[in-house]
Amino acid sequence: MVKIYKPGKVAIVLQGRQAGKKVVVIKQLDEGTKERPYPHAIVAGIERYPRKVTKRMGKKTVAKRNKVKPFIKTVNCTHLFPTRYALELEGLKGCASADTFKEPSQREDAKKNVKKLFEERYVSGKNKWFFQALRF
Repeated sequence: MVKIYKPGKVAIVLQGRQAGKKVVVIKQLDEGTKERPYPHAIVAGIERYPRKVTKRMGKKTVAKRNKVKPFIKTVNCTHLFPTRYALELEGLKGCASADTFKEPSQREDAKKNVKKLFEERYVSGKNKWFFQALRF
């Protein structure tokens, strides 16, 4: 089988609570693990996208509207839809692993790290398409 979901690849979640949200693949496990004996991927995505900003808004309002709410999840590969895009985030590769999901405090630390990376990427103006919700 061809490896589609390489680290940094952008995909769309098709099933579950985050259905229709864009995600970045952090780690791909084609053979599966003992707990999950099917191909799956560890992904980081945006649960709540940043809101629109206008010139009239003050700095405080702009800062509030630029916030991103991320999520980290293990997703079955059949529930992911690959896109042609890739996202270069070097900091993401080491932030989440299979052990991250066992301890709630580790998961929260990983989410904070992902949030910081996503917000930096958004404010710098790179990959604007990733930070916009899908059109219906």
